[in-house]
Amino acid sequence: MSTTIPKDTFSFFNKLAKNNDRDWFNEHKPEFKAIEAKVKSAYSHLGELMATHDQIEKMKIFRIYRDVRFSKNKQPYKTHFGGSFTRKKPELRGGYYLHIQPNNESFIATGFWEPNKEDLLRIRKEFEMDDSEMRAILNDKTFSKTWGSFVGDELKTAPKGFDKEHPAIDLIRKKQYIFIKKYSDKEVLQDDFLENVNDAFKKIRPYFDYMSDVLTTNLNGESLL
Repeated sequence: MSTTIPKDTFSFFNKLAKNNDRDWFNEHKPEFKAIEAKVKSAYSHLGELMATHDQIEKMKIFRIYRDVRFSKNKQPYKTHFGGSFTRKKPELRGGYYLHIQPNNESFIATGFWEPNKEDLLRIRKEFEMDDSEMRAILNDKTFSKTWGSFVGDELKTAPKGFDKEHPAIDLIRKKQYIFIKKYSDKEVLQDDFLENVNDAFKKIRPYFDYMSDVLTTNLNGESLL
């Protein structure tokens, strides 16, 4: 099993970016498939590392083919690898994502990309009632050094039914609750990259534990499972 990202990953994607058409890709498909096999093995290795501290229900590596039907960008191929790791549901919430892209565009992401309206309302109601636990997680030095602050889409004002002057409005108006950590090409190609990613994912746990508790209970703290 490969435990590193192959060094020719970035050079292949840089060439693909300049020749993003079916003829070129088909000619170089054996090269891509060899790289893809090693990358899939590396993702599997990361999944095994994560399984030592979390319950991962499934891993998914996204295909290189782009869906161009509704996109202005008609280039047929992605110039990156992306893979997600899903936690055991319904009791464990949140997800992990690893993105490998040249020119220092690689990153990992965790959290809640598109919470459904019921989950989003439940999260907002929790922050409206008491945001102290979330603040404590965000302000923890170990956590913030690795993950920083929330990123993602948010409303310009308060959601319907919430006070725009509420002390926790900065949390309530968010539509996504995600964290992103970026990596340079040099960092991605180091032998211990996947161990570093796993360590970062491990440090997100206080946030996931908190959100899992919120999303599996009502406002009275009674279990919904």
